[in-house]
Amino acid sequence: MTNKSPSSCCSAPSCEAVQTPATPADADAVRSKVREGYSKIARGASAGGCCGTSIAAAKALSDAIGYSPQDLAATPEAANLGLSCGNPTALASLRAGEVVLDLGAGGGLDCFVAGPKVGATGRVIGVDMTPDMLSVARQNIAAYRERSGLDNVEFRLGEIENLPVADAGVDVVISNCVLNLSPDKPRVWQEIARVLKPGGRVAVSDLALLKPLPEAVRKDIEALVGCIAGAALVEDTRRYMQSAGLCNMVLEARPQYVESMTDSQDPLYKRVLSQLPPGTKVADYVTSLNIAAGKHAQ
Repeated sequence: MTNKSPSSCCSAPSCEAVQTPATPADADAVRSKVREGYSKIARGASAGGCCGTSIAAAKALSDAIGYSPQDLAATPEAANLGLSCGNPTALASLRAGEVVLDLGAGGGLDCFVAGPKVGATGRVIGVDMTPDMLSVARQNIAAYRERSGLDNVEFRLGEIENLPVADAGVDVVISNCVLNLSPDKPRVWQEIARVLKPGGRVAVSDLALLKPLPEAVRKDIEALVGCIAGAALVEDTRRYMQSAGLCNMVLEARPQYVESMTDSQDPLYKRVLSQLPPGTKVADYVTSLNIAAGKHAQ
């Protein structure tokens, strides 16, 4: 299911693998549940994050998934809520002067990592649909300015299916363990293509499915807020990207993340494991996925 080499088109797996589009009412219900879950995290009322880790272990998680001390030098500690499953800023190879958009910015971790990379002539925009998360992120700006000497990060309230960003307005779109939460993933990829400048690029770390989850797990709302139940199949993700007009797609599965979360006896992953068929493991179904793509230059 993994493609480590660039491709501008994808094979055509059976239509049975494609998610059934959510009705507007279903989509609103999913967003409400996700917003409720992340509001609790933002207010410190929950010990679990997007991908199941405890907030107390956030620093250890960021180290394990590839954030360097240099990456985090200007990042306020309160921005790292343990919600990551990869390091999209490393995938993006950010350059000075670029405009970066972070989908589902949370407490602002990746925005504050990206800020020094694009420098004073660049700009980073974080979008999140949860007002409590937006409040946390905006409160972290002062500490970021003091540490970095930069004033190049902002946060906007909005849904990733309807981004509050102008057409062809950004050079790079990043996201970290968020797209799986959307009830309309094809729309998200269309929005990504819309806001990218010609020649722009995408760097996403997300959770994806190697094969469909059992019904009990898929319907488990806690697993949804934990980035598992709402994840798309890898090949469906490829199809959504191609349909949006993106090119040079690279989808690389990184099973080590899910394996380490299972080995750590994380409560969410233990719960999911208990609902899987005997003899199977979470990593048989779920993987961390590094996603890269570009938009055709005109």
